[in-house]
Amino acid sequence: MATSISVTGFKAGLGSSFHGSWGSSIAGEDYTALTMSVPKHVAVGKPVRPRTMMKNVNEGKGLFAPIVVLTRNIVGKKRFNQLRGKAIALHSQVITEFCRSIGADAKQRQGLIRLAKKNGERLGFLA
Repeated sequence: MATSISVTGFKAGLGSSFHGSWGSSIAGEDYTALTMSVPKHVAVGKPVRPRTMMKNVNEGKGLFAPIVVLTRNIVGKKRFNQLRGKAIALHSQVITEFCRSIGADAKQRQGLIRLAKKNGERLGFLA
């Protein structure tokens, strides 16, 4: 049962023709051979996403950055981060007490804390 279809009338002048059998294309031996050649399970790995880390844009820059990096290397990263956290908390308390003494509201206090963080980054304290 061979069927021949000829394609004519295209502007590009395609003169190709199809010579094949529609009836036995997916049946019988061809289907068995096809299913044997295709793997049964395909392993798909998880897509690799780069981890985004929040880093200081001024890391390694600033007047005090070399001292901060040297101290972190001597003391160790974990202990250094604990000390830094305590220092930041203490500085925030000093700013809060200052705001209470002058009568500044919470919004102004928050602005001063943000300003202190920006200044610390520029000076290299957060390197």
